[in-house]
Amino acid sequence: MYALVDSNNFYVSCERIFNPTLRHAPIVVLSNNDGCVISRSNEAKKLGIPMGAPAFEFKNKFSELGIHVFSSNYALYGDMSNRVYRILQNYTPNVEIYSIDECFLHFNNFSAQPLDQYCKKIRQEILQKTLLPTCIGIASTKALAKAANHIAKKFPQLQGVYLIDTDEKRIKALQWLNIEDVWGIGRRMSKKLKSKGVHKAIQFTKLPDEYVRKQFSVVGLRLKKELEGISVLELEEVQSKKHIATTRSFDTTYTNKEYLAERITTFAVTCAAKLRKQKATCQLVTVFVQTNRFNEAHEQYSRSINVSIPYPTNSDIEIAKYAKKGLDLLFKAGLHYKKAGVIVGGIALENEKQFNLFEDEPFKHRKIMQTIDKLNTKYGTQKLKLASQALDKTWKMRQEHLSPNYTTKWSDILEVR
Repeated sequence: MYALVDSNNFYVSCERIFNPTLRHAPIVVLSNNDGCVISRSNEAKKLGIPMGAPAFEFKNKFSELGIHVFSSNYALYGDMSNRVYRILQNYTPNVEIYSIDECFLHFNNFSAQPLDQYCKKIRQEILQKTLLPTCIGIASTKALAKAANHIAKKFPQLQGVYLIDTDEKRIKALQWLNIEDVWGIGRRMSKKLKSKGVHKAIQFTKLPDEYVRKQFSVVGLRLKKELEGISVLELEEVQSKKHIATTRSFDTTYTNKEYLAERITTFAVTCAAKLRKQKATCQLVTVFVQTNRFNEAHEQYSRSINVSIPYPTNSDIEIAKYAKKGLDLLFKAGLHYKKAGVIVGGIALENEKQFNLFEDEPFKHRKIMQTIDKLNTKYGTQKLKLASQALDKTWKMRQEHLSPNYTTKWSDILEVR
């Protein structure tokens, strides 16, 4: 049996933990650079604030309706997520972190007590130790556990836990679940299914296997089997990423190439550090730049370019060098740039990399990177930088409504008097 543990309105709930006066207040949390709404309290939802609402358009409405606005505090959210994960590990060794606010649990040969009662204990301990409200859905497959979780959220009388353990419950759940709310069915797929008269999850399971496979590939067929109660999706082990990206929208627009070059270098260095953390290398760097598409008064420009590296590397120096070459080819003078990013691909594990007979990453880079990582870990990130980075500046996102880092910064810890 699988269980999906999902924290309710996770970012909002994290903000409420250390500020009890917000417990029943309408709250929204904004994306990077305070761009748009990415989390809403139930109170804010009732006031008509949509997901993805642009902050600049809704600024006056937030004020008029008394809605509390917060910038994304990823240090706080990440730490609270880790606390939940550590609690879950005490209940089963089989835990998959699906996202920052969701985890799948696998109960294999579990017969100590009814699973719904067991999961109520899990939910209670998470609430007691973190103050985070959660809902738990339990079923024989991951897709059905997602559906059960959806039901647990919608019906308060279930006390946050719902178990699908009979075929009757499975059919009833799928008759209730809208096709667009099925885990793994995106907007395009749901639109196509609705055009064929499929509006509920149960109707999807009635489609012929051959049709599903032809129209939606083997992925769609696996999902159909999961909804039928046949488990085909196991817990995923932590795997190396196929691509690593570092992208940012700027606080304002910039025309200066030197500024963009510094940003691209910093993004490349961040990607390189992530590669070393997962003991991997890359052989491809993609660089992109973009103007502000919302400002029609300025010329629009959005381009990307792939730059190959002749040998596998995870060196800050090498990846930044090739990323800078990409920027040189992309940059057009006189434009107002709002966003840029670096994506590394061709990723392979360090011990599996293919050497080049004529070219290879300088051996000294590996020693330098090890030293940089060691010192930055000991004294804090960004203590050691490349000369092409801004040595006198710590670049930050726009976070005008940022809450304190209550759990990760000594100066922000609450004082009880």
